[in-house]
Amino acid sequence: MRQSRKIRSNVTPTFAFVVDGETEIWYLQMLKRNERQLRLNIKPEIPNKKSIEEQFKLVEDLSESEYPKVFWLVDLDTIIKESRETPKGKKTPLRAFLEIRKVIKRDYKNVIIVINNPCLEFWFLLHFEKTSKLFDTCAKAESELKKHLKDYEKTQKHFTKQDNDIYLKLKPLLKTAISNSESLGQFDMDEQTKAICEMYLLFQTDELKKIL
Repeated sequence: MRQSRKIRSNVTPTFAFVVDGETEIWYLQMLKRNERQLRLNIKPEIPNKKSIEEQFKLVEDLSESEYPKVFWLVDLDTIIKESRETPKGKKTPLRAFLEIRKVIKRDYKNVIIVINNPCLEFWFLLHFEKTSKLFDTCAKAESELKKHLKDYEKTQKHFTKQDNDIYLKLKPLLKTAISNSESLGQFDMDEQTKAICEMYLLFQTDELKKIL
């Protein structure tokens, strides 16, 4: 088992996040901005290159640094799409991810993988609907979300608007979203095309339970 470096207990802890898109960064930044009582820093990072192996390298480096927890937010729709496009005979991104996931579960005890299928917009949708429908693209999940958030845009301006940011809009329904996402269960390697949202794992941590 790999050991992360010793964390000093007298400083505010920082959770590291490895994400593959700006929407995740903006959402996490708004969470921190609005939950001022959190004794917690949030450090989201996008890898310079976004292959599964390169994301894992960043996760690995962060887990062996000073962070008590490292969250890896994974949009499964991108992995599945790229896997379909992989030339025959080559390892698919999905196979690479499943192999890496096994290693993380076994060896990296401070890493939490959060899988969304298809993407983060499905988490937003679960604030309004309890659904297990599989949206095979993020665009389809986004279209469904717009039935509830008619002005939704995948832009920094929309996500971070002062006094009307994405987290503030969704916060009154956060407990509903957690319940709805938890009801879908955790990712199952034998059901890779099942709708899934593991964002509730983030809010189950002791530090973030305080905001509920």
